Amino acid sequence: MQVTHDGPEPVSIGPQDRPELGGPDPAPAFGRLFDAHAATMHRYLARRVGPDTAHDLVAETFLVALRRRESYQPELGTARSWLYGIATNLLRHHVRSETRALRATARLANSADRGYGGHDTRVAEQVDAQARAAQLAGALAKLSVPDRDTLLLVSWAGLEPVEVAEALGIPPGTVRSRLHRIRRWLRTNAGASTREEAKDQ
Repeated sequence: MQVTHDGPEPVSIGPQDRPELGGPDPAPAFGRLFDAHAATMHRYLARRVGPDTAHDLVAETFLVALRRRESYQPELGTARSWLYGIATNLLRHHVRSETRALRATARLANSADRGYGGHDTRVAEQVDAQARAAQLAGALAKLSVPDRDTLLLVSWAGLEPVEVAEALGIPPGTVRSRLHRIRRWLRTNAGASTREEAKDQ
């Protein structure tokens, strides 16, 4: 099963992506960071924990970033990857909720699949899309937290592997090998996850 990239398109990285944040007045720099990244970060987090929690997490991410601005080192990564690293750490406190939501999505999609079996082509296409969502959601719920973070930062947040490495504090080679292993595992296990979720109902 292939995980599609439907996050933001990759953007070129320039000096403006590695701002100096340690000055006496951080408000202008953080205002620009918020304008540049808050909306896309909210969309990413909302897909993982829902819009209300995502709103709180975005606000908390920028508050933490403001408090820790002296720790940001532009030579080590972009401001975007630094912010997503903070958001990912905060998100880990909500992993249980995310896992429950993924399993609920899988169950809902499986129920829809069984209920719409005899309708027209348009409905059949919707059911097929729901079944794919169920497969992915069920499999995602079984991934370890580091694996899930790696996959979704690429697939949903639109970060490049090098930015994921910066966000998670791991080598880029680890991100690439992890993505390869995760995608191979998903191709093998997504269908099995769907069948197991159906049995649990």
